[in-house]
Amino acid sequence: MNKLTPIDSGRRRFVTQSALAAGVAASGVGASSLMASKPAKAVSTNARIVIVGAGAAGLAIATRLSNQLDGAQLTIIDRREAHYYQPGLTLVATGLWKPEKVIDSNDRYMPSGINWVKDDVATFDPDNNRLETVGGTQVDYDFLVISTGLEVNFDSIEGMSPDLIGQNGIGCVYANPDHAARTWQAAQSFIETGGVGLFTRPPGPIKCAGAPLKVTMLIEDALSEAGNRDRAELHYLPPAGGLFSQPDINEFLIDYFPNQRDIAIDFGHPLAAIDADRREATFRTEDGLKTMDYDFIHVVPPMSAPAMIRDGELSWQDGNFKGWLEVDQHSMQHRRYSNIFGAGDVVGTPIGKTAASVKAQAPVVADNLVSAIQESEFTAAWNGYTSCPLIVEKGKAMLVEFDFNLAMTPSFGFLDPYKPQWAPWFLKDRMLHAAYNAMLRGRV
Repeated sequence: MNKLTPIDSGRRRFVTQSALAAGVAASGVGASSLMASKPAKAVSTNARIVIVGAGAAGLAIATRLSNQLDGAQLTIIDRREAHYYQPGLTLVATGLWKPEKVIDSNDRYMPSGINWVKDDVATFDPDNNRLETVGGTQVDYDFLVISTGLEVNFDSIEGMSPDLIGQNGIGCVYANPDHAARTWQAAQSFIETGGVGLFTRPPGPIKCAGAPLKVTMLIEDALSEAGNRDRAELHYLPPAGGLFSQPDINEFLIDYFPNQRDIAIDFGHPLAAIDADRREATFRTEDGLKTMDYDFIHVVPPMSAPAMIRDGELSWQDGNFKGWLEVDQHSMQHRRYSNIFGAGDVVGTPIGKTAASVKAQAPVVADNLVSAIQESEFTAAWNGYTSCPLIVEKGKAMLVEFDFNLAMTPSFGFLDPYKPQWAPWFLKDRMLHAAYNAMLRGRV
């Protein structure tokens, strides 16, 4: 029998423990949200419950409610038939996964008996418990769950259009597999030739704030693997003075980028405009507009809640979350309309636009909505748990988990969240997709 090396032994131990845990950590299963146990018997009700959005949050909540309620009239509104595993888009955009690996169908995860309205919502009328779809259909409800996701606003950058992705050295990992695949086409040319690479990050909240960092490090790693690292100059350009919301990881990255990866950090450089034909990017800095040439640029546009939320009565009207859905950050109930709940990227909370946050939020929304039907006290609360498998190179990542207090909340005691390791990479590459699908089916 071959003797295990210390590395092999450590890997076997991780695989065994993480398999037993069913991928708990970064899928959000280990989130310490205060959840009520699933009722032994479904609650009988004829309540009309409408869920707007069939992304990860909408489907996970719909499945949970279909199991926890008996007799409810469940409706989900979303015109999208395809379902994208968005946590995998960074791997597609850097050539590690094929696009088809992240493409699925919403129909596979719809609970039986649900009414699927294949349309989008145009307006909400919360005072009358009613909404209207783009196609003109009016839908009444007793309870409403909003999980629409967010908008990626390409037009906020002068000269930028999604049609440019994959051309003239332009990439963007958001917002679908086609964009990610075209990003890899542009990145491949840069990896083969070198040159100047610019990696941007916009002001304001964005979906998966770790994605721009991961794209940067994976492309730098690919340049090294191709033997062309010394032919490339890389710049990471955040809009302000930080790289990551969790302070310890932010401090690590500010040192790691320039000193370990030779990636320059140009703080205070939000992207204002792009000239694709000239391969020039213009940034708005404290000293005025600054234009930089590039051979490859990863564009991350500003993001916002969809217009019917952003410009309507249901959004925060002022403050740090202005324009995002106004919810209590623990109960996920709307702060002004007690029969409305929210989850996913659309909500205005301090952190949480990740699939791991959705996994933590979904049972909270479902349990509290059931409590609202029963006119009983809420039994569940979200503590802000989120996680980011921060990939630093092919085969290594850091499993970063934290809460509203920005305190680290590690799920695995044998993993050092401050050290790039093989185990979190294995979790991201091999386990989380299955855990995500289980979440959609309400199994975890």
